[in-house]
Amino acid sequence: MLNFKVNEERCIKCGECVKDCVRNIIAFNEEYPSIIPGREAECIRCQHCFAVCSEGAVSILGLDPDKAEPLMGNLPEAANLAILMKGRRAVRRYLPEPLPWETIKELLEVVAHAPTGINNRQTLFSVVDDPVVMEKIRQETMAGIRKAVNEGKLPKGLEFYSGLLDAWDSGADVIFRGAPHMLAVSTPKNGPSPEADTLMALTYFELLAQSKGIGTLWDGLLKWAITSIVPGMRTKIGIPEDHYIGYTMVFGRPDVKYCRVVKRDLDHLNRISF
Repeated sequence: MLNFKVNEERCIKCGECVKDCVRNIIAFNEEYPSIIPGREAECIRCQHCFAVCSEGAVSILGLDPDKAEPLMGNLPEAANLAILMKGRRAVRRYLPEPLPWETIKELLEVVAHAPTGINNRQTLFSVVDDPVVMEKIRQETMAGIRKAVNEGKLPKGLEFYSGLLDAWDSGADVIFRGAPHMLAVSTPKNGPSPEADTLMALTYFELLAQSKGIGTLWDGLLKWAITSIVPGMRTKIGIPEDHYIGYTMVFGRPDVKYCRVVKRDLDHLNRISF
C-alpha cells in the first residue's frame, strides 16, 4: 500500500506533485491530488511527490513531512563542494586502526540514497568492518593468486598478477594496500542499469568518506582478483552469483595527508552544435 495522503489544510493546489510524478499516476481528484484509481502498482516509490511539496502536505509510504530533513539552509556551499571534488585523492597508505562500525554504518545509510535505474534499489553493499576478517580475505585471495600463478592459470590479460605476487612476497601489499576495510558494490545482472547503479553508489561513498577525512581507493586489482582469478572468494564474502560486481573499494584512516588541489586542464571538451 502506498498510503498516499494529502493534508487538505496545508495543500495549496499548486500541482507540483502531479507534474513531478515520474509515472504520471497522480492527478487532481476534484479538489486535491490523489493516485489515479487502478494505477497504484505503477509507483516506483521514488518519493518525488513527498520531496517536491513545499507545504509538507503530501505523505506517502507512511512518511511524515514534518520529520523529514529540510533541504533549505542545509546544502553545502558550491565552492566547498568543488574543492572536495577536485581535492579527493586515491589513498594507497593506511593506518591499521579500524573505523568504528557506527561511522561505516552512517556512511552506508547516506549512500543508500544514491540513484538507481527506475529506483529499483537492489544495490548490495558488501562491507568488511572487522580487520580480522579483512586479513583473512587478504591472505586467502593472495593464496588463490599464488595457486593460479603456480598452475599457469592466470586469465589472459591478467598475467601481470605474477608480479603483484612477487611484490607481496617482498612485503608490498599492492592489491589491498594494507587498508583495514573494503567495500564491494553489486546488483542483479538483470536490473535496468547494473553498472551505473554500482558506480554511482561508490562515488557517493567516496566523496562522503573523504569529506570526513577517510581515505578511499577504487581498487580494480581487487575486483579482478575476486571475479576472475579467485572467483570462489565472491561466494565466501556473500555476493550472489546473479549479481554484477561494479567495483571494489578499500578504505580506512589515511597514513598520508594531502595539502592542496592539483591542476587538471579541460583538454577534452566537445561543445555540441548542429
